Amino acid sequence: MIEHTVTFRLKHSHGSAEETTFLTAAAALAEIQDVKDFVIRRQTSPKNPHTFGISMRFDTQEQYDFYSNHSAHQAFIQEHWLTSVDDFQEADFEPLESA
Repeated sequence: MIEHTVTFRLKHSHGSAEETTFLTAAAALAEIQDVKDFVIRRQTSPKNPHTFGISMRFDTQEQYDFYSNHSAHQAFIQEHWLTSVDDFQEADFEPLESA
């Protein structure tokens, strides 16, 4: 199991039409084959400068690779991510074998 996560801050104002457009486009990524447990969250801790987080799970590395290379994901990056995201941090997690 791979949990793919990203936290980010948008260039757009909270509640703006641009923010809504971005989040709507991001939500559509959940429709890509084999994406599980997709969620977008608003980050609320004052300790973190990012304002949103997205996470999803994949059963295998092959499924994660399929998602990463999928045309809808690539289009989202080009059309929304690169133009709207001010800062981000990506992390991918796999369970510890001993835990």
